[in-house]
This record gives sequence, structure tokens and C-alpha cells, in this order.
Amino acid sequence: MQKLLGIVPPVVTPMHDDGSVDYESLDKVVDHLIDGGMTGLFVLGSSGQVAYLTDSERDEVVRRTVERTAGRVPVLVGTPDLTARRMVEAAKRAVELGADAVVVTSPLYALNDMAEIEEHFRMVAAGVDVPVYAYNVPVRVHNYLAVDMLVRLGQEGVIAGVKDSSGDDVGFRRLVAANEAAGSPLELLTGHEILVDGMLLLGADGAVPGLANVDPAGYARLWEAAASGDWAAARDEQARIAKLFEIAFVPKGRSGDAGGIGAFKQAMASLGIIASAAMPAPLRALDESCKAGIDEILREVGLLS
Repeated sequence: MQKLLGIVPPVVTPMHDDGSVDYESLDKVVDHLIDGGMTGLFVLGSSGQVAYLTDSERDEVVRRTVERTAGRVPVLVGTPDLTARRMVEAAKRAVELGADAVVVTSPLYALNDMAEIEEHFRMVAAGVDVPVYAYNVPVRVHNYLAVDMLVRLGQEGVIAGVKDSSGDDVGFRRLVAANEAAGSPLELLTGHEILVDGMLLLGADGAVPGLANVDPAGYARLWEAAASGDWAAARDEQARIAKLFEIAFVPKGRSGDAGGIGAFKQAMASLGIIASAAMPAPLRALDESCKAGIDEILREVGLLS
């Protein structure tokens, strides 16, 4: 796979009211994202609510996404699981289904130190013949991937890049600097929604924002402005996107999994991208008052007439 640059959204998994996956809406999401200018798709991530899917559902989401994408952009597949051996199995299935790369977190549930986590990445990479991207998401896995370890794994060709969702801007800047000093062996993608312009300015290769499910064209404009060096235009587009991100604050008193992703899904349903804003049990869909607040923001940024 060629170097991954640009905007690679973590694809939302649409669902029916009974919690089953809505594959027809998933087809529409794939087309919506690619037509909107996205340079890749990341399925089975946090925005895809991967934790709530069975193994068979995960496999079918991958198969359906790869089939619908039809080679138009690379498809990256998340493989979160308890240990390296289980992740290798998940990664192999994803590759057999057509994944162009896999995205690997630290182990879940298992209590490993950084040396063991480094070996964990080596084990997964040895089990597949596609690029491996490390996913730094401490809020989910309760550890922070060390900068020196990531650069070392990049230099040795174990991992191709890093998706950073740590929320640690200082840490990400240190990673960018260390990567540049080592000859840039890693592709670095920020998981920020509303600081993409700043992350691109300091040296990120791209972004993986969940909000791009709602407005891929806006993120594509942001990327194009930054790539051409028009930082004023990039900042202006990012400011508009920041207004759109206010939808994530409309739900009150909801869990981390229900609030933000629920808002993205409701916005997508209001825009006709997906048939329903349904959530997987035990999560509850947002109520009508949330829908009204989200629709108002969609109108303010010009997405909903």
C-alpha cells in the first residue's frame, strides 16, 4: 500500500432499531465518504462501535466495506482484542476479506508492560503480510504507547504508522519530532476532530476524525488547503468544522460511547446518509430534544436546509 496521506475516517456502523447491522446503509456511508474526498476508510474503530459487534458481524462489515469500496481507496481494519494471538486471528481474517492494512491497539484486559506491548506489536505484524498501524488510544486500553518504542518499530518495519487518539498534543509533537529525526519511518495520523489544521501544520500526515462521517467534504477541503500551504483557508474550514462538532455536546448525561457517536449517527440520519440513528444495546439512541439541537447546528453550518 502506498503512503497513507489525507483524511481516513473511522467508519460509523449503521444499525437497525433491533441492534443488527444495517448493511444497506453501510453501503451508502462508504459511497458518501469516498465521494466526499476521503483518501482511505478505517472500519472497526471506536466510531464503528467495534466493541459491540460479534466476530461474525465484524467480518461481514469488513467484507461489505471492501466489496463496496471496490479498490477506490485503501481499507484499514481495526483488530481490538485481549492479546496478540487473538489479534493475529482477527487480522488474518481481515486480510482474507480484503483489508489493505490493519490497525492494532495495545492488548485489552491483559496487564502488560511496555516491553511486552512492543513484543505484542511484533507478534501481530509477523502474522500478516499487510501494513500494521499502531493505535494509541489510552482512554480505551489504559496505557500510552511510548514514543521511542513507536519510532523503533517504525525503523524496523514492524509498523507503518500511528493513529494517535491520545489527546496529548505535546506527546504527539514529540512523536513528530522523533519520527523526523529518525528519517520519518512512520506515517502519523491524528485522531483530533477540531485541531486537524494545527496537527497538519506541525507535521501530521493526515487525520482520522469521526466527524468526517457527517461532513467528509469539509475535511477534504481542509486537507486540500493544508496540502497547498493555504493555512488561512485551512483555519477557516477548521473553524466551521469546530462549530459542527458542537453536536457532540448536545447529548447530556450520556456515556462516552453513547454521546458523541450517538450525535454523529443522529446527524447522519438527519442528513439521509443512514436510515436510523439506532445504537447497539445497551446504548440508547438520542431523544427528540437532542435531534432538534443537532439539526439546528447542521443548519448553522450549511449542511441541512
